[in-house]
Amino acid sequence: MKNRVITGMIVLFSLLLVACSPTKENEKEDGKIQAIATFYPMYEFAKAVIGEEGEVELLIPAGTEAHDYEPSAKSVAQMSDADAIIYNSHAFETWMENILLNLDSDKTVMIEASRNIPLLSFESEHEEEHEADHEEAGHSHSHDEDPHVWLDPVLAMEQVAQIRDDLSQKYPEKQEIFTENAANYLTELSRLDQEYQKAFKDATQRTFVTQHLAFSYLAKQYGLTQESMVGLSSEEEPTPKRLAELKNFIIEHEIEYLYFEDNTAGKMAMTLAEETGVELAVLSTIESVSSDQQAAGKTYLSLMEDNLKALQLSLR
Repeated sequence: MKNRVITGMIVLFSLLLVACSPTKENEKEDGKIQAIATFYPMYEFAKAVIGEEGEVELLIPAGTEAHDYEPSAKSVAQMSDADAIIYNSHAFETWMENILLNLDSDKTVMIEASRNIPLLSFESEHEEEHEADHEEAGHSHSHDEDPHVWLDPVLAMEQVAQIRDDLSQKYPEKQEIFTENAANYLTELSRLDQEYQKAFKDATQRTFVTQHLAFSYLAKQYGLTQESMVGLSSEEEPTPKRLAELKNFIIEHEIEYLYFEDNTAGKMAMTLAEETGVELAVLSTIESVSSDQQAAGKTYLSLMEDNLKALQLSLR
């Protein structure tokens, strides 16, 4: 609640600054759309659809923990001047509610990529005992809904289609271009989905253990079972009780790999791996792609392929 109040104050202050500033044309003289995407998957999806018709700016800087992000006054001012804002969902960018209340909807189109995707509830994903531990730990985003839909290639396709449709409604004269651009990227996502289907079709070991509960949509899509050390936030710490449960689970189910995330230290994962004798492997949530990764040519698609290779170490 405190964070929402602070964010609301930042929004109001920022919009006052914008109102007092010289008026800017919403589109450049060349007609290019100025779009802002909140974090990396939304950025790549938006760029794929918009193509040469505009410029997409990444709001949350490379390497920043997206779960903890709160927009600065400068960021709010940038959003107020954009033609389009693309974000994942109300369950992930919880601060977006205040932005929505104060932006001019005639000027800026707000695109919630997950708007028509039913979000899984935390209670349906984990047992009640773990839920209680999760609530004791506490974190900044929704306790009720899982926002990590982009980690399922099929749902990622739905997000791209939503971005395409909303942009086409705002800019009907560009609909044909958006449709063609989206179709090209959707073909790549479909190929990715087929690779995942093929990889797990005949797997007999279908259970994997992760650092936090980020891969439920992917697991559901491909008939897998995910166990995690903590809940929906990577910032949580597992309770001793949960660690003991997982230790027994890993031994009982002959788990060979424990997955941690490339943007966290994974200290608890390392400890659990040492105690159970399993190997560690990286499974990226792709919430943030570092500058080094971008320089190396890493994308959402390539990182999802890396995730598939990592999962194949234990799911076979």
